[in-house]
Amino acid sequence: MASPLSANRFLACLRDEGLTVVEVGDWREHNRNHVGPWGPVHGVMIHHTVTRGSAYTVRLCRNGYEGLPGPLCHGVITKDGRVHLVGYGRANHAGLGDDDVLRAVIAEKALPPDNEKNTDGNRHFYGFECENLGDGEDPWPEAQLESIERAAAAVCRQHGWTHRSVIGHLEWQPGKVDPRGFTMDAMRRRIAERLK
Repeated sequence: MASPLSANRFLACLRDEGLTVVEVGDWREHNRNHVGPWGPVHGVMIHHTVTRGSAYTVRLCRNGYEGLPGPLCHGVITKDGRVHLVGYGRANHAGLGDDDVLRAVIAEKALPPDNEKNTDGNRHFYGFECENLGDGEDPWPEAQLESIERAAAAVCRQHGWTHRSVIGHLEWQPGKVDPRGFTMDAMRRRIAERLK
């Protein structure tokens, strides 16, 4: 169980991990905290955006859309590997997911199948949206994959978490497929290596 990092500490830890970070507007105060709590935090969730074009993707993730107001994550990782901070606090990224998965994340154990939507993930996870069409064909440049690895590792390092605290949206909520195009097991192996 952990309190969320301060916005300044979050920014600093990403930069300390060697990431190029772009601060977008009033990201420190842009959140959904008025609709529910953020924290305790237990992990990091990775998504794909189903979008093309970095500027459009960042704008969408900051503002949201009809029926799902932004921010839709904390950071947007674009194809060039930059991390665009669009919000901090509760964000509309995880939705309802499986309480058994959350317990496994907290215990840092292997994940069970996600077969329920009974737990508020927006409260408990940092979220990174990654620019990709999500069709299994749109490429994932190495610069982007390395930034996903670095961003997740940065947050884990600050909280003293292992790679098992990083999950994909598809491992949290039944019916979700993101991220598509690489496996979360492969990404967790990369994160584990970085955290050594």
